[in-house]
Amino acid sequence: MGKVSELSQLIEELNRCGNTLIGISEDLKNLFSGSEEAKETEPKTKVTEETPAKVPKKEKTLSLEDVRAVMADKSRKGYTAEVKALLTKRGVSKLSDVDAKDYAALLAEVEVIGNAG
Repeated sequence: MGKVSELSQLIEELNRCGNTLIGISEDLKNLFSGSEEAKETEPKTKVTEETPAKVPKKEKTLSLEDVRAVMADKSRKGYTAEVKALLTKRGVSKLSDVDAKDYAALLAEVEVIGNAG
């Protein structure tokens, strides 16, 4: 059962990585397209990035995978200690122990890590 669980986690991580790559490729495509339409939508993308916690509440409920993807991305960018500190602040040692109702608040805190300046 341990190997099945480990394999399941690896598959989930690969899925999140794929979704991250898709998002990056779409952003790059919009950035380098050079059309007027892309230039007009670029500020909207920035506004969406600044308030992501508000948008998912209206559109869909956040899942563990949504939060985990953002936390994993921040961790890969060198903010592992800060990500762990947010979990510790909530009295848990792993993300799966966080209550689902706290995902939006946690996601909002995670997304601002590394954005200062």
